[in-house]
Amino acid sequence: MILKKIIKYLKEPKCIKLYLASTNIIHMEDRKFIELSYEIALRKKINIDNPKTFNEKLQWLKLYDRKLEYTKMVDKYEVKKYVKDIIGEKHIIATLGIWNKFEDIDFEKLPNRFVIKCTHDSGGVVICKDKNNFDKKKARKKINKALKKNYFYFGREWPYKNVKPRIIIEEYMEDANTQEINDYKFMCFNGKVKCSFVCTDRRSKEGLKVTFFDLNWNKLPFERHYPTSKKEIEKPSNYNLMIELSEKLAKNIPFIRVDWYEINGQVYFGELTFFPGCGLEEFTPEEWDYKLGDWIELPNDNGGI
Repeated sequence: MILKKIIKYLKEPKCIKLYLASTNIIHMEDRKFIELSYEIALRKKINIDNPKTFNEKLQWLKLYDRKLEYTKMVDKYEVKKYVKDIIGEKHIIATLGIWNKFEDIDFEKLPNRFVIKCTHDSGGVVICKDKNNFDKKKARKKINKALKKNYFYFGREWPYKNVKPRIIIEEYMEDANTQEINDYKFMCFNGKVKCSFVCTDRRSKEGLKVTFFDLNWNKLPFERHYPTSKKEIEKPSNYNLMIELSEKLAKNIPFIRVDWYEINGQVYFGELTFFPGCGLEEFTPEEWDYKLGDWIELPNDNGGI
């Protein structure tokens, strides 16, 4: 995988420039970065001044919808307070601690199972299912590497720019029947859920599957970058509640994705995402990029920048 990326960069000088800008080695204005990353990922020019598609409108929102509260909403620690104030504490997974440095964590005081996350990024996660066999050295390496990065520069997702890098440890959650948890992702357009999707087969040989559903839990006839699962995916028993809670959290926001877990019959908040797939994942058929784009009504002004 790494070798393929290197070959790609060598073949395309634009990719080298984009990579250097994404790691903040060289400076590139946000608009230029977005235009270049869109062209490389989707193999076409973006119409940022008159966006029509879902992907184009997400890029527009990166540039022009910049509200201070968005930073709190993507911070994995601060967002819990935000969500609690709107829908209550019963939907929040318990926090076991918050630290600035990995070395400050007292693992002796932690339970046998827990989840470590970085508050400021996407992907900085370590799951411990048995503390006696926990590879602390490997976890330290991953977390410390993540703490040094500003996630904003990788896709110009503005809400992440000013999140303070910290470490949060949460209670490990597991469904008693399945010994795992599924997360359900609700796409909210101007405060209303229009569709949802489920990620499955993350660790299978075939790879990740992403399956979209309408509000009646019918599979939608499109794919977004990843193939649709051919398996039957059971509708969560709290589906309508998830929709209701999602719309409360999505109020007055042009687009946001709200994630939920259903564990032992209860609904728990996952995270808020403003730009799924960084707004750079292709639709098949392409017409659905336009259909979802039609669902986003952009603000009338660019006052957020």
